[in-house]
Amino acid sequence: MKKYPVVLTVAGSDSCGGAGIQADLKTIEALGAYGASAITAVTAQNTLEVRAIHAIPNNIVRQQIEAVAEDLDIAAIKTGMLFNKEIVKIVVECIKKFDIKNVVVDPVMVATSGAKLIEDKTIETIKEELFPLATVITPNLPETELLLNEKINSVQCMELAAKKLLDFSCKCAIVKGGHLENNILTDVYCIDNQLNKITSEKIDTKNTHGTGCTFSAAIATYLAKGEQISEAIAKAHSYLYGAILSAKHNQIGHGHGSLHHSYLNAK
Repeated sequence: MKKYPVVLTVAGSDSCGGAGIQADLKTIEALGAYGASAITAVTAQNTLEVRAIHAIPNNIVRQQIEAVAEDLDIAAIKTGMLFNKEIVKIVVECIKKFDIKNVVVDPVMVATSGAKLIEDKTIETIKEELFPLATVITPNLPETELLLNEKINSVQCMELAAKKLLDFSCKCAIVKGGHLENNILTDVYCIDNQLNKITSEKIDTKNTHGTGCTFSAAIATYLAKGEQISEAIAKAHSYLYGAILSAKHNQIGHGHGSLHHSYLNAK
């Protein structure tokens, strides 16, 4: 009997299906693993805007994680929007309780508009309690600036930032460079105090909704399938690039459309 590696995503729900839990589950399935979920918040959003966010009660978040972990053998966990510090603490407790080894933290903290999505005390709890359990953390530039309280406007700044993020005791820190105004997209990651860069040509498209969620879910999936950290990151980057490129000419909504998560299996 075939046994699929299980990836648990703990994140918010996106009603238009392009980001959050929905993007995670599409990615996990596309890459050959089994996706389970614990929803932390329900959002009312589309490709143009986020209209409302409703936090799921803390005890329900805990029960979702425990229900999955007590029945399924979780090979990796990926976290997205963790709405308050109590939810962060619940995730930390469950990672320890169920001895989950592969932990990917996508610290969803800043909206596209630049506004903070979570309170300062929640950010501090993520830094102090969740990051030390992380195999990989995947902040984008605005989130990295918030975490380190400094401006990042070049690849050189990204390299310094990736090293500084290791001070939070995670195994690997990625700084995603999609917000830099360059024709070449550069992601920088640091592992064992060694810097690495992955570059690709920036794709001219507005269909970029859910790129961060997709990338972190792909890393978690490849880790769950037994890949080493560097290989998981490289394969996740390649998958993400293909998902963006395949969606370049798609018309999903009137704003920033979704990626084509199932392009690998498309006929």
